[in-house]
Amino acid sequence: MCTEPQAGDYRPDPQILALAPWLADPVRPAPFPQAILRFRNDRWAPAVGLGGLTDGAWIDRFARFAPLPDNLPEPLALRYHGHQFQAYNPEIGDGRGFLYAQLRGSDGRLLDFGTKGSGQTPWSRFGDGRLTLKGAMREILATELLEALGTNTSKTFSVIETGEALERGDEPSPTRSAVLVRLSHGHIRIGSFQRLLALDEPEHMAELVGYCLRLYPGPPPPADAPGREEPAVILLHQVVERLADMAAAYMVAGFVHGVLNTDNMNVTGESFDYGPWRWLPRHDPQFTAAYFDHSGLYAYGRQPQAIQWNCGQLAVALRALAEAPPLIAALERFAPLYRAALARRFCWRLGIAGHEEEADLALVVAAQEHMVAAGLSPDILHFRHRGGRAAPDDGFGRMLAARTPLPGATDDPLWAEAGPPTNHIDVVEDLWAAIDQRDDWAPLHAHVAAIRRLGAALGEPPMPAGHL
Repeated sequence: MCTEPQAGDYRPDPQILALAPWLADPVRPAPFPQAILRFRNDRWAPAVGLGGLTDGAWIDRFARFAPLPDNLPEPLALRYHGHQFQAYNPEIGDGRGFLYAQLRGSDGRLLDFGTKGSGQTPWSRFGDGRLTLKGAMREILATELLEALGTNTSKTFSVIETGEALERGDEPSPTRSAVLVRLSHGHIRIGSFQRLLALDEPEHMAELVGYCLRLYPGPPPPADAPGREEPAVILLHQVVERLADMAAAYMVAGFVHGVLNTDNMNVTGESFDYGPWRWLPRHDPQFTAAYFDHSGLYAYGRQPQAIQWNCGQLAVALRALAEAPPLIAALERFAPLYRAALARRFCWRLGIAGHEEEADLALVVAAQEHMVAAGLSPDILHFRHRGGRAAPDDGFGRMLAARTPLPGATDDPLWAEAGPPTNHIDVVEDLWAAIDQRDDWAPLHAHVAAIRRLGAALGEPPMPAGHL
């Protein structure tokens, strides 16, 4: 069984206040005309000591944003720059969200409450600072399925409908509005460091490096790594390891993020900020999630390359604190770390014991060829051949038949059903239609329950890389 979050006490710890004077701007949440609770994550709320909140108290905290006890006195919109589709933009920051609170989870790690759709900030530019209800529903689906599939992801903690009619150019309007709260281990982005480089603030960058190393601890660089005692070099090694693992997790999940910009890359390696995501309907390296990604920059098969490029931009920023050769040495670890994570995560999801890395990677390639020939999605491939069962009569099947299933790989009754729960676009649209047309939330909640059952049947996932 996948380990459930353990209940703990509410333990406020607003560490960001030490950096806030130069990293963030205090803001006020928008006053919403309504507050209708649509989703509360009762799986994760006990882990931060908030499982006992009544619905009324929940709305007070996560729609009106009354300060949590001994926490941030007011929300903070974080400042950052970033490459958006590899074009540098210094005019961005938290434009429709803010950091609401920081606290310790039941495992002792620092956690952030960040928002989406909570109103305008100094960084909103021409935006209204709002979030569509459909966008909030999609984020629930993305985070729940990625978590079930073993990806290190933020958690959708709360969704509250806010009673405003929003105009959007890329979907039928007016459309319903919501405010979302995510739970994650941090909101420090690659773009946070890029901003400090652009403003020539090496002292603040050194402070930010120290903050990340202290609050998001990871393993030391390899024993032969040059500059392995330098804080900036240590941080880059950890981020490279984390993001290589995240890239592998996306590929094994068959997930396409859609906007892999440097302001969407968290130095903790957690996937977050879900916009035009998609799950592959069939294996296709050219498949894109965003209708505006005309060049296919963030296509499914190019995601590892895009994420590695983003690591390179962090290295460029850290040149303010370290020489180039040790930073380059850290970047050169990305490809081998990615391959190792891909092999490990693929075998885990398929429910088979791993062999030597090259043999496991050969199995991955054979599986991709089989999916193309058979027109399969990764969801169906991993379900159909879980534990090595039903091996097809081709190269993939022969390699699979030689593998040993993990103990209990197919014991759960779910594996005897017709197929797994998926987030393919037809499923997403049907769930939204039930909400939009009939205000029927039961199909969404049933789908979330099915996804969580899948996570339990898959069992304990590989540990996220790059952390202690």
